[in-house]
Amino acid sequence: MAEKRIDAERADAERTAEARGETPDEVLDRNVNEVLQEIRVAITAVQVLFAFLLTLPFQSRFAELGTFGTTVYAITMTSTALATVVLISPVSFHRMLFRRRQKAAIVQFADRSLMIGLALLLTGVVSAVLLVLDVVLGRWPAIAVCAAIGVVGLTTWYLLPLRRRTTRPS
Repeated sequence: MAEKRIDAERADAERTAEARGETPDEVLDRNVNEVLQEIRVAITAVQVLFAFLLTLPFQSRFAELGTFGTTVYAITMTSTALATVVLISPVSFHRMLFRRRQKAAIVQFADRSLMIGLALLLTGVVSAVLLVLDVVLGRWPAIAVCAAIGVVGLTTWYLLPLRRRTTRPS
């Protein structure tokens, strides 16, 4: 199954190369650079959130969170840690396949990792805001605000691009 996706990535690179006057290798090189730039943007957000989360348990009021707060914290920390690992994984994947003529596989893996990493990041952002707003505003206003943030994130990060992708030829 993975080989079929990699073959599809190569075929897509060949079509794009022909349309843009590039070689398939130039398209794959450009695709690798583009996806790595996108990962750099996402990883910055993850780093800031992760740093905040690492310091939180050492604050004096952390013990006052209660079961809901510590559960939300655990979800936030776990999703952010997973986002970190998943968003960094294309770097290791690239390094392990370096100079092995596997650019199509690297692009395909990095694309999937970025999509999964962004979902984990959105989970981390929403749950971090829930953690803070639960203390500041109370439970139900915090849940309402976080639901709105989640809807905006899902809409702008996934639904609108997927809609555009299905209504426009590639």
